[in-house]
Amino acid sequence: MPAYFKIDKEHRLVLSTVSGVFAMADALAHQGNLRKHPDFDPSFSQLMDFTQVTRIELKEEDVQRLAQASIFSPDSRRAFVTTSDVAFGLARMFEMLRDTMGEKGIRVFRHLDDALDWVLARDTSA
Repeated sequence: MPAYFKIDKEHRLVLSTVSGVFAMADALAHQGNLRKHPDFDPSFSQLMDFTQVTRIELKEEDVQRLAQASIFSPDSRRAFVTTSDVAFGLARMFEMLRDTMGEKGIRVFRHLDDALDWVLARDTSA
């Protein structure tokens, strides 16, 4: 499976990593596995690393469907990291869709360090 995660309870953070070809089935499986994990807490933050993805097989309607069913709290900070322009655009689309639903804590980054700094920041006004 090209998407896996580690839950860091101390930092209240889900570290998700995606690699290879990433499709809608992978995204749904990742959400389902995370939701079922005994250490998962919807109020945790998430860092989703797409830097190892070779191809994304998601359509606009897939991103819309994923945005409709977020498993995280609206107050969670979620950072997406990608070096691919396609992944960046799809992540930004997800960010904007969630923003229209009142979720203001999603950002897309090009560098892992920037994403980690932001997602772990204590000041939630940024």
